[in-house]
Amino acid sequence: METYLDNPKARFDYEILERYEAGIELFGFEVKSVRNGRGSIAGTHIIVRGGEVFIVGMRIDPYQPGNTPLGYEPDRTRKLLLTKKEIHTLEESDAKKGLTIVPLSLYNKNGKIKVGFAVARGKKQFDKRETIKKRDTDRELSRVMKR
Repeated sequence: METYLDNPKARFDYEILERYEAGIELFGFEVKSVRNGRGSIAGTHIIVRGGEVFIVGMRIDPYQPGNTPLGYEPDRTRKLLLTKKEIHTLEESDAKKGLTIVPLSLYNKNGKIKVGFAVARGKKQFDKRETIKKRDTDRELSRVMKR
């Protein structure tokens, strides 16, 4: 499973509650561009509207700018492909106060590009400090164990 785009900031800013996986509607040249790692999912979010799920704010730069169709928007809203049951559970969790849906990564699974995303709750400032402290102590322990 090869990861094309990653969003490590989401793991830092949010407490991950429940993970999901979905297909994504892309144009052919967008697929080539994603496979080359030309894009960004930093600062994106996922919305549920009218029984459909969309990813908003994801940027996919054109594969070959000269051959890109006229009027192509790199930041367009893209549809995610999920089952009705998954969409219903996402609608319920999206309606709860304090929860949001954040994409974590774009990756390859059996030749298809998938979006890994999660229902998450925003961390408070002291939680973020705690995460940084834990990361630093783990790094220091690994240095000591290496010697």
